[in-house]
Amino acid sequence: MDAVFKALADPTRRDLLDALFERDGQTLTELEARTSLTRFGVMKHLKVLEQAGLVLTRRRGREKLHFLNAVPIRSIHDRWIDKYTERWAAMLTGLKRELEEGTMQKVFEIYIKTTPERLWQAITDPDLRAKYSFGVATESDWTAGSSYRSRPRQAPDMLITEGENLEVDPPRRLVQSFRAMWSDDVEAAGTSRVTWDIEPVGDSCRLVLTHDQLPEDANEELYGGWPMVLSGLKTLLETGEFLTTPASLQYAWNG
Repeated sequence: MDAVFKALADPTRRDLLDALFERDGQTLTELEARTSLTRFGVMKHLKVLEQAGLVLTRRRGREKLHFLNAVPIRSIHDRWIDKYTERWAAMLTGLKRELEEGTMQKVFEIYIKTTPERLWQAITDPDLRAKYSFGVATESDWTAGSSYRSRPRQAPDMLITEGENLEVDPPRRLVQSFRAMWSDDVEAAGTSRVTWDIEPVGDSCRLVLTHDQLPEDANEELYGGWPMVLSGLKTLLETGEFLTTPASLQYAWNG
């Protein structure tokens, strides 16, 4: 976490994060226009933010887009802030938008000390999934073209999400269509896409979750919970324990 605190200590870097909070997925040129720094100066600050995991980059043609990654901030919250003021959780995990042909993309990254096989199992096993994903279990046969449904263990008649497994490559990559069903508002957003990419790094794994094809005006409920889900996944695999934040206990299940 030292790299995160170092990155956040500089006001210019905080301004860059604020800019990405206001509009995610900006180019270097767009970020440079918001500061009085030279292009090289902005690049140096972005490099520090990338090394801290606070900014992720993706290529779109010849452009390099920069995205705010809320997971490290969520980790700080889970370690300290939650002990004193749980109400800040939603504020710390709120993310803003990126426009790409009328749709929005959100990218989240986290490192977990585990194997790709164990991480894949935690994503696809319904009992394990329920332990870190708001108590919601996801059932599927996990083959390409198959369907999946997610329901709370404590309310099995309630459908939370459903979709299709578009690409299944264990234990490396899972691509799914995603349709939220827990309220009329999120259901109206239609179908988006969620991609889980697993990359082994030494004795750990780099997990990148991309939620894209979201409507430009998508409700934050559709993607705002991912930092907490990923933090819960990391906590479970590394310690065997569960997060006890209010949202994590929404459909609490102790099976």
